[in-house]
Formats: sequence, C-alpha cells, structure tokens
Amino acid sequence: MSLDNKPVYSGGCQCGAVRFRVEGALADASVCHCRMCQKAFGAFYAPLASVRGLKFEWTRGTPKWFRSSNFVRRGFCADCGTPLAYEAPDGLAIAIGAFDEPAAIAPTVQWGIEARLPYVDSIASLPGKDTLADEEAADFLAGLVSYQHPDYDTDQWPPRKAEDE
Repeated sequence: MSLDNKPVYSGGCQCGAVRFRVEGALADASVCHCRMCQKAFGAFYAPLASVRGLKFEWTRGTPKWFRSSNFVRRGFCADCGTPLAYEAPDGLAIAIGAFDEPAAIAPTVQWGIEARLPYVDSIASLPGKDTLADEEAADFLAGLVSYQHPDYDTDQWPPRKAEDE
C-alpha cells in the first residue's frame, strides 16, 4: 500500500532489464483469446490488466514496441523477450504474468472468444503433477540454477559478482 492506502503493484520481465510500478486498484483484468494475442504471447491467450487512470511508471528500462496493427502496439523486453504490455487508443494494459504477484490479479472477463482454442476450457481437468514428480528430470532439476529476476524490486540486476565490487 502507498501512503494514501492505494494498492501498489510491481513487476517486470524475466531478465530484470525492464521493471514497472503501478499505484491504484487494478479493476479491468481480462484474458484475450484473439489470434493476435495468442501470437504475441506465444500462448493460448493473453492475460492483461488495464492500468488506465492509474499511476504507472517504468522503473528500470523500457520495453521495445512492436506495432501489431494500425491501432495497437505491444511492448516486450528486448533482452529476454518477455511480453509486457498492450497499448491501444483506450490505454495501456500490462501482462498479468509479469506482475510480481500475479495471483493477486484475477481476470473478470474473456475477450476474443471466437478464437478461443477448443481445448482451453478442459485444461483444468487434465491430471496435475508437481514439477518434482517428474523422476526422469530429477538430475536436471537438482542442478538447475535460475537466472530470472526475483519477484521483487532490486537496486540492480543482475547482481554484481564479488570480483566486480
């Protein structure tokens, strides 16, 4: 919360080159199934939260933009490719998955349902397994070191190595 009791959200790309901050209640969260959003996110749909009318700022770096149509441009990290933003004449929306706490932002509407992939609604009924349940990947997972930016703001990223200090 900010000093005036407005919620504060932060987030960014997976490499940490681009970070953002939003102050105010996020009211318009959605998923869009249109083919343009599927391609932009490389996913079944695009989960987005509008920041229209809220205090929004890029706090580290800025996205690179791709104009996907005559009305829309999409922002992404030029270093790691993370989809970050959707900007149309009615305002800016940020990818829900790019927020540090995406579970706090629940979509309330679906758009572009004419392009919804036929199996999306049945995904929740598929068997679910914990990542560590994959015994064949145990050695791989045991040695995995993540280079992704953590889900909180940092003064700098990547961290300096001891010899750099």
